Amino acid sequence: MLSIYSWNINGIRAVVNKGAWQTFLAQEDPDIICLQEIKAKIDQITIPLNNYLTHWYPAEKPGYSGVALLTKPKPLKVIEGFPEAIINKYSVSGDIYGNPNQEGRVLASEFDNFWLVNVYTPNAKDDLSRLSLRHKNWDPAFLAYLKQLEQQKPVIACGDLNVAHTPDDLANPKPNIGKKGFTDEERAGFQSFIDAGFIDSFRLFHQGNGYYSWWSHFANARARNVGWRIDYFIVSSSLKDKLISADIHPSLFGSDHCPISLKLDF
Repeated sequence: MLSIYSWNINGIRAVVNKGAWQTFLAQEDPDIICLQEIKAKIDQITIPLNNYLTHWYPAEKPGYSGVALLTKPKPLKVIEGFPEAIINKYSVSGDIYGNPNQEGRVLASEFDNFWLVNVYTPNAKDDLSRLSLRHKNWDPAFLAYLKQLEQQKPVIACGDLNVAHTPDDLANPKPNIGKKGFTDEERAGFQSFIDAGFIDSFRLFHQGNGYYSWWSHFANARARNVGWRIDYFIVSSSLKDKLISADIHPSLFGSDHCPISLKLDF
């Protein structure tokens, strides 16, 4: 069995300083870990690694964004960012916030039986000022990249996709319609993955609402479980029979997100 965990840690140094990272490793001991929002470069990090091989892909901007891979099985290859051809085809370029290709957002790793893609999708922003980049450029480019990799091997994509796909994926859907994370455009972007044949693995094992991976810091939202499911494992349909479980782990603290996991029969 292979266990893969994904966690938006909202700053690796803070999670380590809280002791939450150490607790996570001791309790879960994943085979592979994909992190988002590491918010640090490698020379800024002192972190217990427990013999994991690591690949850090930070943002160029200090203290911002960034993803990382920690793995026990050695990857055959690791690729940072989108290929240039996809960047050009889908015009994934800078906006008023900067260039998403310099923000450490996509890390693809090739293993014997699959590609693993770790993603931290750009946030649409409260005023939706990054929604156009997200809808017209990023989501189509990301789907194209997954389909390109899938031509070689099945794909497992995970991370913070910054969207609640359906009303079951957030505690208060009605007042959030049209707001960041629950706009028609963002939801359509996620639906495009499903329409292309990728599977929202969590929904194979769990139906209904109440399952969330992110909570606001306000109004005691996490304790009341008033949250959003915006962290996902989406997988090629050819891997469906390999899936053992897909779970969310709200009892693991340290970030405003909690870890999510996928276990496969490899």
